[in-house]
Amino acid sequence: MPAQRPKELAFLMRTPLPARILGWDCPPAGSKAEVRLSVPSLVEVMRGESVTLDCSPLGTHDYFMLEWFLVDRFEVRHLLASAELRGSELRDKVLNSRGRSPPYQLDSRGRLVLPEAQVGDEHDYVCVVKAGAAGTAEATARLNVYVKPEAPEVSPYKGTLTVMSDFAEEIATCTSRNGNPVPQIIWYRNGQPLTVPLEVNSEGYMTIRTVREASGLLTFSSSLYLRLHKPDGEASFHCAAHYYLPAGQHGRLDSPSFSLSLHYPTEHVLFWLGSQSTAEGWVREGDSVQLLCQGDGSPSPEYTFFRLQDKQEDVLKISLEGNLTLERVQRNQSGTYGCRVEDYDAPEDAELSKTLELRVAYLDSLELSTGEELSLPLGNSTTATCSARGLPTPTLYWTKDSAPVGEDPTLSLHSVTFDSAGTYTCEAYMPRIPLLSRTRSFRLLVQGTPELKAKETQPKVEGSWTEGDEVTLICYARGYPEPKLSWSQLGGSPTEPAPGGQGWVSSSLTLKVTSALSQDGVSCEASNPLGNTQHVFHFGTVAPQTSQAGVAVMAVAISVALLLLVVAVFYCMRRKGRPCCRRGEKRSPPPGDPKLSHSGSEQPEQTGLLKGSASGGAKHGSGGFGDEC
Repeated sequence: MPAQRPKELAFLMRTPLPARILGWDCPPAGSKAEVRLSVPSLVEVMRGESVTLDCSPLGTHDYFMLEWFLVDRFEVRHLLASAELRGSELRDKVLNSRGRSPPYQLDSRGRLVLPEAQVGDEHDYVCVVKAGAAGTAEATARLNVYVKPEAPEVSPYKGTLTVMSDFAEEIATCTSRNGNPVPQIIWYRNGQPLTVPLEVNSEGYMTIRTVREASGLLTFSSSLYLRLHKPDGEASFHCAAHYYLPAGQHGRLDSPSFSLSLHYPTEHVLFWLGSQSTAEGWVREGDSVQLLCQGDGSPSPEYTFFRLQDKQEDVLKISLEGNLTLERVQRNQSGTYGCRVEDYDAPEDAELSKTLELRVAYLDSLELSTGEELSLPLGNSTTATCSARGLPTPTLYWTKDSAPVGEDPTLSLHSVTFDSAGTYTCEAYMPRIPLLSRTRSFRLLVQGTPELKAKETQPKVEGSWTEGDEVTLICYARGYPEPKLSWSQLGGSPTEPAPGGQGWVSSSLTLKVTSALSQDGVSCEASNPLGNTQHVFHFGTVAPQTSQAGVAVMAVAISVALLLLVVAVFYCMRRKGRPCCRRGEKRSPPPGDPKLSHSGSEQPEQTGLLKGSASGGAKHGSGGFGDEC
């Protein structure tokens, strides 16, 4: 219920009482007395909140009597509280709780207080004010107490419903418990609200029921009836309780969603290959093949799988799953397969049987006219034939060492050369059948005298070879039987396959160039039982090598001369500042030198040597190195 603004209620009363009753002053005869009250007509609160009902006379009154009454459902008034106001003091309060806990209260302004509002407090409350000669007035306030309900519970029908009924059937009941006031229950299908009346009809309606619990709260339930159709089998249903709150607000609580178990007859049947297959129904031999059948009836109907042979049905399987698996299918299982839905409620014009063609593709091993190896003399011609048997008809092509060489079953080889030798492969495949192919190969060997080629030496200019130069020579050969390589000089490497393959073998020789080689050359030879081939390497003019002995002697002489020169320079530097002395010349000792006394045991030669030795040279003596300039 929407809230209303408090309004001022005015009551005009003629006072029949004699003047000065209870000490009140009466107005002159024929005048009108008036008391005005300000009382909200509607008060809305949530359960548990405290409520204060205001009933105060407007204007100034020195004295008045105030009474609060509760009006029950039978319109009987029950006094809850009364009081007198003298001046600004409220006296002689009388309260009647009527068993309410917590009890009613009056505040200092004469307002009625209801602590912790309860659902049982929902009543009309009448405020009566007696103001003596001013008259008597009363006003009514309506109290509404709101309680949010529990989340709705939905109970769908647990059995199977049918679309073949001509009347609406009960599909579910939705219950919202312990709320106040009662909420509104709305039903939804696929999230969209359903508009159904309360009147019974064949298409759909709903029934409602309200129960007041012992607590005073309300339980509200709604049952939905619908005439169902096939799409309802895939639909999602739920209900929602839309409840009221103070000040015109609303809330919503949704139930869990549910679906219906619905019976409806089959109208269409689908039948297809679930395994990897082509658009024409081809599958590979040896694969497991799955046949899938699906009718649009509910519950799932019974399926019968069969194979047509001579227009007779050979039943393969009866099941509720709608699938049949053929393990490791073989070519003799190609044919027409069918699926039939057993639904006796289906319309008479419904097509309940479907067929399809199963085609098993196969490819047998290839056959070659040549065998796995073919040997031909050099220059001869031949043909190779590849045969393939399969369904559908395979496509053939030839490759040589992975390079395409033909697209016919027959491969022609004309005037074969050593380049013709190699591995030839016939491949059969089916463009419409993925991953179904086979290959067969043969090796062609070309017999003949070896073919030889050499890696020539390349001197800078004529005569640039010098005796003693090192060179590496390489020879390559091919043929069948495989040739052997040999050299006219010792040291050649063993014959081994050359890099790059294609039947070539190689050998190398590393040697020093000499004058003899310049005259005779170096030859390599490739040979097999059918012949041999030779190649000669020539070096042209080879320059002689410079004599190493003369060079060595000259180097030693130069080294000795340099050494002697260095010694002479060093000696002269030690003698710097002294003139050269001649043999036998004597010099007087320098001043201050002591005179030498010769004892009989000392020889002049010894003395001179000793002096020279003691003085670090021949500076003070005349013997030894002192004679050399």
